[in-house]
Amino acid sequence: MSTDSDPAVPRDQVSGDQVAGEQDLRRRLLGDMIRIRVFEERCAELYAESKIRGFLHLYIGEEAVAAGVMNCLQPADGVLATYREHGHALLRGVSAESIMSEMFGKATGCSGGRGGSMHLFDEATRFFGGNAIVGGHLPLAVGLGLADRMLGRNGAVTVCFFGEGAMAEGEFHEALNLAALWNVPVLFCCENNRYAMGTSLKSSESQVDLALKAASYALPAWVVDGMDVMEVHRATTKAMAALRAGGGPMFIEFQTYRFRAHSMFDPDLYRDPAEVERWKERDPITTFADRLVTDEVIDDSDVDAMWNAARDETEAAVAAADAAPIEPVDTLLDHVTRPVEPTHDPGDLGSADPVVHGDPGSGNHDDVNEVWP
Repeated sequence: MSTDSDPAVPRDQVSGDQVAGEQDLRRRLLGDMIRIRVFEERCAELYAESKIRGFLHLYIGEEAVAAGVMNCLQPADGVLATYREHGHALLRGVSAESIMSEMFGKATGCSGGRGGSMHLFDEATRFFGGNAIVGGHLPLAVGLGLADRMLGRNGAVTVCFFGEGAMAEGEFHEALNLAALWNVPVLFCCENNRYAMGTSLKSSESQVDLALKAASYALPAWVVDGMDVMEVHRATTKAMAALRAGGGPMFIEFQTYRFRAHSMFDPDLYRDPAEVERWKERDPITTFADRLVTDEVIDDSDVDAMWNAARDETEAAVAAADAAPIEPVDTLLDHVTRPVEPTHDPGDLGSADPVVHGDPGSGNHDDVNEVWP
């Protein structure tokens, strides 16, 4: 039986407890990837039924990145993600019911039904979006990391997910420069799925070595196979240990691939279908499940049980979202406007009429200047 333990540790020095712990981790990682896949596939169906509206960006194919990274986090850590963030929120601890209700536009959603698919937010789990502006959340990540350091939250790390397309935006360069200058505890996680919407990496960026680009800001940067959940978890574990010890910001490029189009509106005409099929042969879920069965960590019935549990979770979320109320009309302006509080007693104004210069009755008001007390 093989293991995915640290190759630097001799096999005869790995204890039974370590092996058992690693096997539990591997089961959890597989289960988490399956939870994301089932949730996302159901969302696609619900979109076709017009239960979910607006934009919808699915994470199918990229599950190993979210699963590998999110399993390294602690409650005090902060997370920011892109508009393709359903899986990240789910694994951060935002309930499937809360996420689904949000995408249904219901009042019980994690953003009160106002954010939809692209703006999931949950203060309790320190999940700070769901950000629709490409690259717009990278400066926020630096600010959160700086706040943690200034407030003495030692060991807390902000994890920021973004796509390779964001690295062509000015915010990326500004954020990495300041993160390095201020030595803030931020892990920059680039989910490189090779296409910024419909534009390939080589068509939009002159330097396609993304880790090299990040390293130019004098911070550690490296590349990881984003289709291998254990490689993702191993790299993130090491990065988080260094960050918690005060090592400063770090960058990891996770090379991955989305099996679906950019969004449900995207006809996906810019990719060769044969390319997509080649990447599907590396499906992070099926390849990892096969590995665990081969290693006798689980058997086929365990895999079936994981899929069934994920379906039950998702269907319960759909039922709850269907039954949830929409936001009442009388609260629609909450968080948009607020009542204007008077700064003085209106009675103090007295009964004096405004002072008017000129003749209001003349029809010529060019020289009229009203002065109110």
